[in-house]
Amino acid sequence: MAITTQTSPELQAAQAYVNEVYETVKKRNPGESEFHQAVKEILDSLVPVFAKNPKYKNNAILERIVEPERLITFRVPWVDDQGNVQVNRGFRVQFNSAIGPYKGGLRFHPSVNASIIKFLGFEQIFKNSLTGQPIGGGKGGSDFDPKGKSDNEVMKFTQSFMTELSKYIGPDTDVPAGDIGVGAREIGYMFGQYKRLRGGNEAGVLTGKGLTYGGSLTRTEATGYGLVYFTDEMLKTKGESFAGKTVVVSGSGNVSIYAIEKAQQLGAKVVACSDSNGYVYDKNGIDLETVKRLKEVERKRIKEYVSTHPSAEYHEGCENIWNIPCDIALPCATQNEINEDAAKTLVANGVKFVAEGANMPSTLEAIEVYLSNDVYFGPAKAANAGGVAVSALEMAQNSARLAWTFEEVDAKLQDIMKNIYRNSVNAAEQYGHAGNLVVGSNIAGFLKVADTMVAHGVV
Repeated sequence: MAITTQTSPELQAAQAYVNEVYETVKKRNPGESEFHQAVKEILDSLVPVFAKNPKYKNNAILERIVEPERLITFRVPWVDDQGNVQVNRGFRVQFNSAIGPYKGGLRFHPSVNASIIKFLGFEQIFKNSLTGQPIGGGKGGSDFDPKGKSDNEVMKFTQSFMTELSKYIGPDTDVPAGDIGVGAREIGYMFGQYKRLRGGNEAGVLTGKGLTYGGSLTRTEATGYGLVYFTDEMLKTKGESFAGKTVVVSGSGNVSIYAIEKAQQLGAKVVACSDSNGYVYDKNGIDLETVKRLKEVERKRIKEYVSTHPSAEYHEGCENIWNIPCDIALPCATQNEINEDAAKTLVANGVKFVAEGANMPSTLEAIEVYLSNDVYFGPAKAANAGGVAVSALEMAQNSARLAWTFEEVDAKLQDIMKNIYRNSVNAAEQYGHAGNLVVGSNIAGFLKVADTMVAHGVV
């Protein structure tokens, strides 16, 4: 995704330098397409920064920031309900700790590999920086699939996973949380095993915990609510609001559910959501209580929605959800769910705002379509940072041995998302790309980390 269109000698030199670093990344990490994509998107945005600030090149900030401080891979053996030994692979990338302990979720999904964990961890550096909280970037997970597993099997796997992971984490070192496939159940099992292994109650070692053992109010809602708070700031810039808007939200997990909830509270009509098998379209607006029951309580597929809602249609295959006309698109499912063709369809159907609830749900080509068609686009590292922001607030509450009210945390979340938006807008303007939140969020997130890395010396 080429951001720079000017041709001054400084910009040409900066672009050449960025291209050189990117080529090195590809050579050192062959076949890791997701990681390459994340690095390319961020590095291209930073060209104007390097044109103006040679100190970052002189201190090899790019060469260091694209290389994880460490990547941990480990075996996870466990016994299923039939007595068979199963073996999965676990990962933790501790990418950058310049501004604080590593912070980032754990993903349990069959697609998990080193490339996906590194792309997520790399994005997390800048997302965490944008929150204004003192947290570095990390990510982890396993190719374990919790779908179709009994509670006992999930417990056995997570206990084995934590037995190994516990060697590398701690409240002041590395603080994991949930992600795809890792919710309250999995966090609870992992926290119990960590406490058992350490022989003490280090509440701040995991976030997303239950309220009875150190969790924070609003954490469950934080990513979805934060996404909508950020999008609301985008709308206000254009003199608009959620009221009366038609919205499509992909996914039906935690992020999607609470994005739907907050969008509906602000007056929007959310007409579709999905899971990995397909999507539902309800012309009368999605009944959120049914979705919550199906996904959070009964752990069923979204197709069951239509059995109690005659106004709804179910369609196999989740990718065609973007054929539904809408004013606002909130992709909240998974990476690269919107490709160039889907983006063109959204544009043709009149979409005006796209904000990402999932991590990197739009391909680079899709982002080009948004930007070239005046679609106001909120990239994931800015728009979905509410979850990790409230995780940092959970860490603060754990350290202080206290708990804030829902209203207190929600107010802090709203302020954080407003600040992220404002800082991204200002950075884009400062570096000659007014209105481009991709450039603005990347630069705003980068500068804090880069300046800290310069201050710390070559480490």
